[in-house]
Amino acid sequence: MANEIYEIPVKTIDGEETNLEAYKNKVLLVVNVASKCGLTPQYEGLQKLYSEYHDQGFEVLGFPANNFMGQEPGTEEEIKDFCDTNYNVKFPLFSKISVKGGDQHALYHYLTETKPETDVNDGNLEERLKGFGSSRSTPSEVLWNFEKFLVGKNGEIVARFAPDVTAEDSRLKEKVEAELQK
Repeated sequence: MANEIYEIPVKTIDGEETNLEAYKNKVLLVVNVASKCGLTPQYEGLQKLYSEYHDQGFEVLGFPANNFMGQEPGTEEEIKDFCDTNYNVKFPLFSKISVKGGDQHALYHYLTETKPETDVNDGNLEERLKGFGSSRSTPSEVLWNFEKFLVGKNGEIVARFAPDVTAEDSRLKEKVEAELQK
């Protein structure tokens, strides 16, 4: 059921217990983020995308995760300071969670079960990661930091983007714009 996503408990980066109910009827880009990753500069593009479309009902929701080679070791306060100082992040950030494995957060369980395959993928990141000894245990598992799930206004997950598909990518922007028009 599409509305299920809004009921899943999450915590803000400031530790407030909440859920995604406040984002109902908005287009969401849910992203697992990390501060010490080669893809960390994607924060800049995500902030630009957020700024460009926020007034039209678009939200980027950042979920820090330390699942990939310890690339998000910081506390919530350190993560928040890093994002503010280095990328002037204004989009909502949430408390650090696990996006895969036995302690996978309910939100990411829902996202990966509902949308088990990546729609937009440049293809070579997974092969490169295998060279570093990192591979998925199941095809639906989140591949790496900065994987993106696009959620329509009705709560339906409409697209899943590989981590190396940036916020500036025309394929991502076109899907965001299409959802905003609905």
